[in-house]
Amino acid sequence: MIFRAMPPAPASRTLRAARLGFAAALSIAIFGGLAQAQQLRGDKAMPQPGPPSSTPSDSAPARPRLPKDKRTQVEGLFAALKVAPDDRSAKMIADRLDQIFGDSGSPSADLLMARAAAAAEAKETDLSLQLLDEVIEIEPDYIGALSRRATILYMRDDYGAALADIREVLAREPRHFAMLYGLALIMRDLGDDKRALQAVRQALAVNPHLDGAGELESQLTIKVEGRPI
Repeated sequence: MIFRAMPPAPASRTLRAARLGFAAALSIAIFGGLAQAQQLRGDKAMPQPGPPSSTPSDSAPARPRLPKDKRTQVEGLFAALKVAPDDRSAKMIADRLDQIFGDSGSPSADLLMARAAAAAEAKETDLSLQLLDEVIEIEPDYIGALSRRATILYMRDDYGAALADIREVLAREPRHFAMLYGLALIMRDLGDDKRALQAVRQALAVNPHLDGAGELESQLTIKVEGRPI
């Protein structure tokens, strides 16, 4: 589930200001928690833009929900994605990762996910969110449902709720490049170009061929670091 830049939905100034304030505060917790998860995995940590939140979920390590055989597949796919020679190869690998993370292992959850996808396709976003809420109630660690709900919430300009779901996804899989890209888009929309640049670079480190991410990284680099001399 890849984030796309979308025009924000209409919202009152008061409501939008409240959402942006909450989103900005939550973003600090996400970056702090993501950096700590990467350190626990032995990866190079993302530079921390601010103090991490003190809530327990922010300091929790990644919590893989996949069985051992699928976790082995995921590790191999992420390794292959990082060195994919071209866009076509990268897309094939990314699609396979989507399939793995999209497998809930629950017939009930799968049925609700199919209905949620159909509702989203018909632009019935309220119904889609309601169905996704039901899925997550059944399978709270299901990355596929969390990432899809985050995408819809972003498209509705509900950044605070979208960031909350992004945090849950990244706590379970810090290399989820679609959510890292979504985090970058939200930070850009909030006017925090520095954190946006950090997030998009993290996404590109996982998937160098991620559609749209290279262009966003170039734009943000100029804004944050200036043009090279």
